[in-house]
Amino acid sequence: MSQSVNFFTADKEPYYLPLADEVEIFRAAYSARLPILLKGPTGCGKTRFVEHMTWRLYQETANSLEVPLITVSCHEDLTATDLVGRYLLKGDSTIWTDGPLTRAVRTGAVCYLDEVVEARKDTTVLIHSLTDHRRVLPIDKTGELLHAHPEFLLVLSYNPGYQSVLKDLKPSTRQRFVSLEFDYPSVEAEAAIIAHEAGLENTDAERLAVIGERVRNLKQHGFEEGVSTRLLIYAANLMTAGIAARRAADVAIVTAISDDRIVQNAVADIVDVILP
Repeated sequence: MSQSVNFFTADKEPYYLPLADEVEIFRAAYSARLPILLKGPTGCGKTRFVEHMTWRLYQETANSLEVPLITVSCHEDLTATDLVGRYLLKGDSTIWTDGPLTRAVRTGAVCYLDEVVEARKDTTVLIHSLTDHRRVLPIDKTGELLHAHPEFLLVLSYNPGYQSVLKDLKPSTRQRFVSLEFDYPSVEAEAAIIAHEAGLENTDAERLAVIGERVRNLKQHGFEEGVSTRLLIYAANLMTAGIAARRAADVAIVTAISDDRIVQNAVADIVDVILP
């Protein structure tokens, strides 16, 4: 379980380029303690946005929490016990250890459940009492009814492109959240993000952004999902480290995006045009 939990300490401001009114919406939702659902494709900046907003909010409120954001990367083996906590052996006795959700509720951190639809169904039922006027977390194993700290905020995310009958949020869960939709940036905005994150020249960053836009247009021909901004930044990082542009794009975009040779060839054709 520990490998799927990240503790964000907000030592410095995470870079995030606002694309619409998401900053204002998040801040307003936080002030009203409304739970937030982020929807968008892989690698479009949802996690970075949450980190950025946590940093902003905790600067504005002068909150002294050592760990203001606890991120849980959800997966199919994640259980309610993993989130709430468990008894652990210590010597000849057992001690209760808070899980990441309980820790956030108790201390007033932001709890971010990333790709929540990947988790087992009992985890989504667990959060219902935290998303309405009650703001409580029942801990069955200890008999505690934990009232959320006034600063606590719950944020969920998922990728609608991966939805299926078996992996989807029930309406009873979905309608408990303010929903923010994300997508990949425009070429201009994405080039600025790539240049900032990798320290790449603006011209080269724009070429990578154009590759991203054109690869995403392949969705019209049956390609399930376009290249993420994250992969474009990886390519830029390789270029900054001295790898030739075409080779960097090959390993960070062409072969990383799919194992399907037909898809790889289609993406390679686009890269060949932009980075001959």
